[in-house]
Amino acid sequence: MSKTFFFYDLETSGLRAREDRIMQFAGQRTDMDLNPIGEPVNVLVKITDDALPSPLAINVTKITPQATLMDGISEAEFCKYVTEEIFTPETIAVGYNTVRFDDEFMRAVFWRNFYDPYEFEWKDGRSRWDILDVVRLTRALRPEGINWPFTENGKPTNRLELITKLNGVSHEHAHDALSDVFATISVAKLIREKQPKLFDFLLKIRGKNEVRKIVNLEDKKPFVYASGRYASEFNKTTVAFPLTSGRNGNVLVFDLRYNLEEDILDGSRPRSFPHVAEAPWGTPQLGHPSMDVSSEKPKSIFPIVKELCLNKCPAVAPISVLEAEDGWEKIGLDEEIIKKNLEVLLRHPEFSERVRSEYENRPEFPKALEPEGAIYEGFLNDADRIKVSAVRNADVSKLADFHPDFIDERLPELLLHYKGRNFPESLSESEMEKYEAYRRARLEKQAPKFLEELEVIEDDFLKDELMLYLQSLQ
Repeated sequence: MSKTFFFYDLETSGLRAREDRIMQFAGQRTDMDLNPIGEPVNVLVKITDDALPSPLAINVTKITPQATLMDGISEAEFCKYVTEEIFTPETIAVGYNTVRFDDEFMRAVFWRNFYDPYEFEWKDGRSRWDILDVVRLTRALRPEGINWPFTENGKPTNRLELITKLNGVSHEHAHDALSDVFATISVAKLIREKQPKLFDFLLKIRGKNEVRKIVNLEDKKPFVYASGRYASEFNKTTVAFPLTSGRNGNVLVFDLRYNLEEDILDGSRPRSFPHVAEAPWGTPQLGHPSMDVSSEKPKSIFPIVKELCLNKCPAVAPISVLEAEDGWEKIGLDEEIIKKNLEVLLRHPEFSERVRSEYENRPEFPKALEPEGAIYEGFLNDADRIKVSAVRNADVSKLADFHPDFIDERLPELLLHYKGRNFPESLSESEMEKYEAYRRARLEKQAPKFLEELEVIEDDFLKDELMLYLQSLQ
């Protein structure tokens, strides 16, 4: 079976993958030359009765909960459909920021519906990619032939709807999933046409084993790295150096734009990191000390040390790519600066150990209050995997009398919620009481934020629809 791309995009009820819900899934399969295969996919997914959407999110997508309930399929049906028809063997799942957003939502929906949350990314020749990081590195290193947008303040921006507009690509309904899919394919075609070598290179190295050849702790060398965490002033791109190991096989990298002794060290001692900012889940990011991060919510922290996740298709390249077409100048660096800063860094091996310790001791994901959010609290054992498979393949009648003796403590409650959301008729009277207690408690917790956001919505129709939805759940 030949490899194909499946470009996809989601519209969701909010931004939190482990708590919010998928409301629209759209996509288009293409061959490796980006020619469409078959018809586009565009389905709504019924929002579950234990979730209140973010009114701000609905104001962007214009997809009401009522629309999903009228025209959508259940989460259980959705998982079965995409597993059997979309994420087929040899499929490369790709989109615009899918690795850090959409893929997380897919994992979460698979998990709470008793599917393996990871197989769609790797099993049977499957893989994933992300056009956003391709855009970032293309803009930084090989921008020729493409019109690049800027904000009103003159800062570079890579918003999909602005790139398409400047380059004559039809994109009539930004934030509609299917429209965004077609726009992403068009941008991918544009880069492939104008900069085919870079496009093919980044496609080839999307897997972690290929990335590891460039970002290698056994043979440390500077490399070019584009990341959304870096400053837009330099097109999100710098020269980094593999510093030490992070968690889960990842690599902590140092931004060689900075001089360790001038920017981090106080004499010969590392500072006590007063400029450490807390990213989501308490991940420490070592930011430039000249930046004011004293406020509770600093506006911008450009990390000097950051974690590079090998399995998230990072946009990296050997430093040799800077030798052509004024590469150094394009990212505001030169070889002498890099050489000097690297020499300083290598004079302080104790700094690597300090950084490794800081990251090892950072807070873990906070323990989830409900099993739906506990996806990253351990892998299933083989015995539970068999039982999980039986759950998702059971119909309503089988689920009514199905009470597996799970080993994993997350699964019994998850099964109760799964039945309540997808097959309420399978619940016994006592199970229904437990599910209702869970559902009401969850909605009560979400209601204050929901009502707060609802107040700022100016679209009267959406405001009325959302209030009616809230009332329907009570």
